[in-house]
Amino acid sequence: MIVVGAGHAGIEACLAPARLGLKTLMITTNLDRIGYMSCNPSIGGLAKGHMVREIDILGGEMGLVADRTCLQFKRLNSRKGPAVRGTRMQSDKEKYAREMKNRLSSQPGLSVMAGEVKSLLLARNARAALDRNVSGLAVANGVILQDGSEIRARAVILTTGTFMNGVMHMGAVQTPGGRVGDQASLGLSDQLKSFGFEVKRLKTGTPARLRRGSIDFSKTTEQYGDPEFFPFSMRSPREFQLPQVACYLSRTTEKTHDVIRANLHQSPMYCGIIEGTGPRYCPSIEDKVVRFADRDSHQTFLEPESLETDLIYLQGISTSLPRETQDEFLRTIPGLENVEVVRYGYAVEYDYFEPTQIWHRLETRQIESLFLAGQINGTSGYEEAAAQGFIAGVNAAHKILGREELVLSRDQAYIGVLIDDLVTKGTREPYRMFTSRAEHRLVLREDNTLDRLGQLGLNLGLINLAAEAMYHDVKDRRAALLGKLRAERCTPKPEMQEKLRALGTPALLKSVTWEELLRRPEVDCTSLAQLGFEMDSDPLVCEPVEIEVKYSGYIKRQLELIEQARKFEELRLESDLDYHAIRGLSHEEREKLIAVKPRTLGQAQRISGVNPSAIQAIMIFLRSRQNTRPVPTGESFGELI
Repeated sequence: MIVVGAGHAGIEACLAPARLGLKTLMITTNLDRIGYMSCNPSIGGLAKGHMVREIDILGGEMGLVADRTCLQFKRLNSRKGPAVRGTRMQSDKEKYAREMKNRLSSQPGLSVMAGEVKSLLLARNARAALDRNVSGLAVANGVILQDGSEIRARAVILTTGTFMNGVMHMGAVQTPGGRVGDQASLGLSDQLKSFGFEVKRLKTGTPARLRRGSIDFSKTTEQYGDPEFFPFSMRSPREFQLPQVACYLSRTTEKTHDVIRANLHQSPMYCGIIEGTGPRYCPSIEDKVVRFADRDSHQTFLEPESLETDLIYLQGISTSLPRETQDEFLRTIPGLENVEVVRYGYAVEYDYFEPTQIWHRLETRQIESLFLAGQINGTSGYEEAAAQGFIAGVNAAHKILGREELVLSRDQAYIGVLIDDLVTKGTREPYRMFTSRAEHRLVLREDNTLDRLGQLGLNLGLINLAAEAMYHDVKDRRAALLGKLRAERCTPKPEMQEKLRALGTPALLKSVTWEELLRRPEVDCTSLAQLGFEMDSDPLVCEPVEIEVKYSGYIKRQLELIEQARKFEELRLESDLDYHAIRGLSHEEREKLIAVKPRTLGQAQRISGVNPSAIQAIMIFLRSRQNTRPVPTGESFGELI
């Protein structure tokens, strides 16, 4: 197997198959930029942290390395409901990249080489003429490098990030490349266009990097992380591995905005040079000033990039204005009056492939054994890229090994939501994961990742024996604690009543189980220990059990809704289903159904522009064939209607 690219998607895409015993080759143009954080030096965040935990529990690497290189830890939304809490770690970007490179170099069966892939080696797909479910008329069986040499493989995964026909913009200056110091990837995009791939352009950007010694931190506000550490990975120690650092908060001023407004004509975004769509939820400072004209300031966090350098990352101030304009507006921000810029901000415009052209396993429809992962599919963010890389790596390996494909459902993982959104809806802007994108987020919490995906991770064969023993131990202890809460009772003795009043909760009128007592909003697991209950105080054990108890009614209702939706997810649709033969579909609905080729009736429901009446029409059509063709799940279409 060949993986093209060495970013966050590429790393997970090659580690998984190598660990499954396949001879794997990673090809990258720059061996010094493996696992490099091109933008923000952090891992996780709201919904993103969920995905890092999911990658980890399945056997991926991102969470382990983030834990090991953490410079500041925060649990976001800690005072809100458990479904929307998220872990974020600021990482030492130098140590993170070095750690990832070391893990690749020590992985048996995995080789890394420097080179530029110019095109794919393709062969005619003889099976496609016989089986309409086979992807494309061609099959990928290797790559051709810039020097003309060929490397053959059973599968190819492209994880080219922002490098495919990448162009960097700073004012009127345009430079080929996907990142400062790295060249663009040319040739692949044009080759795939010739196979009918729909190729579009997106834009992203990055802020300036500042020299620490030139900043007056007395004019900023110190921001510290949380003192208690909850690592992404269950396999990590529960203490910080590196000294924790402070970040610093400052704000733009009206003078900052005046400088930017006066120079908008020099921004490639506003003078028509950049055509690609930028990230809606991570706008440039030019976008912020224009779109939020009523605001007199915007906050910015000054984040140390590494313990080994004096570079400061200026979060929230990405820009593509000329250097002299960046110097001018940066010096209007408190603390930056005499700032020295080490590297100026810039925008990157690059090719991506409309993701409706891939299957849920991330294999392309046009070319068999070709997989796409990361920003090449229109996503934004390290975590989204790593999640896709892991799924692509596992599925490419399973294809070669003759195993079943790995497809996560929307009620199973945020990774499932991510991929289903891309494949079903496509994207017109860099896709970023949010908790609001998951309709079943109450059961997709950070605390229950082990319960959701632990057994699947073990089945994949990517978890070592020590981690397997830990998984079983934690699950057994959770079950034991929940059983104990349900079995043992708390009686209304005078000393108990006094303790309850001290907690601010009503006294007992009768004997109740400890589970019933824990449902009270004023009571938590710490309270139960104070009341005399023998509690397993390990957060890995007591926190998910407490959430399960307190939200049991809501969770039960959510599971009922999931079960109803699952009936539609289990009704498979053939990839060659003739939608022209189904009466009652509009022209637009037929076009979209034919383009997406939904795997299930549930996926068809989520296609934008496909109305409930169309789903009804499909069900009636399938029901009419019941006498001649078997129903895939044993369900009666008549009952579902």
